[in-house]
Amino acid sequence: MASLSIISPPAVTSSSSAASASASSSLFHAHRPTLSFRKSHKPFSIKAQSAPVLTQDDLKKLAADKAVDYVKSGMVLGLGTGSTAAFVVSKLGELLKSGELKDIVGIPTSKRTEEQARSLGIPLSVLDDHPKLDLAIDGADEVDPDLNLVKGRGGALLREKMVEAASDKFVVVADETKLVDGLGGSKLAMPVEVVQFCWKYNLVRLKELFNEEGVEAKLRLNDDGKPYVTDNSNYIVDLYFQTPIRDGYAAGKEILSFEGVVEHGLFLDMATAVIIAGTSGVEVKTK
Repeated sequence: MASLSIISPPAVTSSSSAASASASSSLFHAHRPTLSFRKSHKPFSIKAQSAPVLTQDDLKKLAADKAVDYVKSGMVLGLGTGSTAAFVVSKLGELLKSGELKDIVGIPTSKRTEEQARSLGIPLSVLDDHPKLDLAIDGADEVDPDLNLVKGRGGALLREKMVEAASDKFVVVADETKLVDGLGGSKLAMPVEVVQFCWKYNLVRLKELFNEEGVEAKLRLNDDGKPYVTDNSNYIVDLYFQTPIRDGYAAGKEILSFEGVVEHGLFLDMATAVIIAGTSGVEVKTK
């Protein structure tokens, strides 16, 4: 950086004041740095830093991390199926590896979850050997204000319901998009697992059962157009409601009265707590 120095002139008489002033000015300018300004051709602007936008997976992970707080060493756990439950299983694997959790046993609700848990070193068993579980953690496709659920869009509804019914506590993890005023309110699939034998017979009966709700019934297909087959070698008929189900308990009872129906995706009065992750934070709902 250039230095700026000012040299004071010697005292002068009034007759030489003009000459002295000229000399002083010359001394001053001799040491003044030259300043130049470059004209900017770009507009100057300041952008406010916006808060990061959380994706649906971010929200699911927040809920999953909160749910794992319920897990203690030595527990027998029901391990759910689906994208949200996968975050739970992943977190359990991390805690086991770090030593923060010990001696837990997982009961998986699908072959997919079993494969993930084994890859993470989580010890596994089955309901036959552990008919009473301490806790189950799973996701949900819909959650109503009474904490009733629609589950099974991942295809594991039968095993999920068996494992979660055998658990002392059932904690549900979901993001805020899963909240509905009434079950079926999302207008997305409410699954019914049926045997392969004469599946169309039951599809027609299920459609007629909810005719007043304007329900549409479809056999679930794979991407290749072939019927989706559950881990129990059954098919799934998906019901799409135009209006929410008026009485979930009555609907569930009627569905199960059909011969050839194995299970439905209405999980009623089962959840102990529901952890909802939203843009404003994580909320825990209990009855």
